[in-house]
Amino acid sequence: MNPHPRIAVSSWSLHHKLGYSHANGPSGREDAPAMPTWGQGQLKLMELPAALRAHGYGRVELCHFHIGSLDPAYLEDVRSAFADQGVVIQTLLIDDGDITLPQSRARDMAWMNRWIGAAARLGAIHARVIAGKQKPSVETLAQSIARLKLLCNTAATQGVKLVTENWFDLTATPKEVHQILDGVGPELGFLADTGNWGSATKYSDLKSIFARAQLCHAKAHFNGYTLDEVDFGKCIQAAETAGYQGPYTLIFADEGDEWQGLAKERDFVLSQIKNHIVA
Repeated sequence: MNPHPRIAVSSWSLHHKLGYSHANGPSGREDAPAMPTWGQGQLKLMELPAALRAHGYGRVELCHFHIGSLDPAYLEDVRSAFADQGVVIQTLLIDDGDITLPQSRARDMAWMNRWIGAAARLGAIHARVIAGKQKPSVETLAQSIARLKLLCNTAATQGVKLVTENWFDLTATPKEVHQILDGVGPELGFLADTGNWGSATKYSDLKSIFARAQLCHAKAHFNGYTLDEVDFGKCIQAAETAGYQGPYTLIFADEGDEWQGLAKERDFVLSQIKNHIVA
């Protein structure tokens, strides 16, 4: 199967296949050893590109904790492994840090800056950071906006597009998402996640933020091996009717074989979307 340009896969969706991760968050070590967090795994990171191509995927998002080192030579090797298989590193997911927590935000800003540099070394198009984990308030939103502007400057100087996501307490509703995006300006992009919100207004809320999105985490819910087509369909239609034209990054986090779950998600998404092409 030839890769579809509007389909991507997150390394999180294959965390059981990979097994190992690195405790290299803001309070950890940059060279933290690999630990069998989710078992021994079946794939090494350097084997992931060939496995993705074999299963018909040509775009990937990599979680920072699947990256073993910030050493430039290592990052170049990872970049080459994906490039050799024709797999685009769409986004480096910087999955930790809180730029709205006063006690640690200076440390976390420095840590995020280093990982934005890693995204550039990897040849990633985007780097995704968390806008903040604190409850929204005038102060926390202002802190987020100010620091995201600084992170955008770092990303721009290295040829990476910074994006954030509707994730954690600070971006719990469209109101905060729009306020942050408006406050930072066009330098900041947006990744809309279909699985992070669950209120009664979920689908209208998603439609609101998909109007601002360049990326998407498309997460279906499963009951055993059966995909919830009603919920997932409404999520995809919210995106499409809002004019979203970017890739759908498949997020699979249920029980069962990860490749099979991803294939079900992919087939369903492709049955729903219009034939827009990612630039």
